[in-house]
Amino acid sequence: MKLFQSFLNRGDGPEIRRVRHELIKRSLEVLAVERLTPHMIRITLGGPELAGFISSSPDDHIKIFIPGLDGAPTRRDYTPRHYDPQNGTLLLDFVNHHGGPAAAWARAAKPGDRLEIGGPRGSQVVSGPIKQWLLIGDETALPAIGRRVEELPAQTSVTTLIAVPGAEDEQVFASASRHAAHWIHRPMEQADAAAGILAVLKKLEIPDRTFVWVGAEARVARVVRQYLLDERKVPAQWIKASGYWMKGQADASVKDVGDGR
Repeated sequence: MKLFQSFLNRGDGPEIRRVRHELIKRSLEVLAVERLTPHMIRITLGGPELAGFISSSPDDHIKIFIPGLDGAPTRRDYTPRHYDPQNGTLLLDFVNHHGGPAAAWARAAKPGDRLEIGGPRGSQVVSGPIKQWLLIGDETALPAIGRRVEELPAQTSVTTLIAVPGAEDEQVFASASRHAAHWIHRPMEQADAAAGILAVLKKLEIPDRTFVWVGAEARVARVVRQYLLDERKVPAQWIKASGYWMKGQADASVKDVGDGR
């Protein structure tokens, strides 16, 4: 405990800087639709209103405004997978699953359709003396994980541990980083179980100054975070864990599973 306190007091740990953005609502055009994998649909958006779009962190979220399954307007949170200001395009990746209005919209989307988005309202920018990254998640976190890997500087060490339904759902990230990928295959119906992730995580080394990012079902994120704290002795300030969704609750999430909410 004394070593941990000394480590904290040296002031050389990671910093999460919160950045606020002007909240702007935009109406964008669907430029392309791609079935990236069996369980992921990539939508390319563009249009004049995309000018000035800002997303400062790979795990940012925007609101998308779509019809609900009952036809009433609804909204959902989505990660900007990639923004290209030169080409004026924004990529959004949608998990292709049954029962959700966003997935239903993405399956039916075609070039020329419109999508309204809002935000991001803000970003949480992680910086500091990070020597290595460990990114853990499921299908819903793939856009944030993929973007983080691709945006890391050359020669940065990053390990990813991602649970997906099968080998055909694995993705390849174009990155100059030193990337080691670990994939876990399990049915989507078991996406709220942490056992598969923990089994692989227990075999991985977690060197000092590794920043661990977790994005998964809320219970899974909480269990993984607790394992890292209790069993691997990773200091809490080196972990950022979020519940991207909650089983049985539509449009529910937990931004930080460590704050008790």
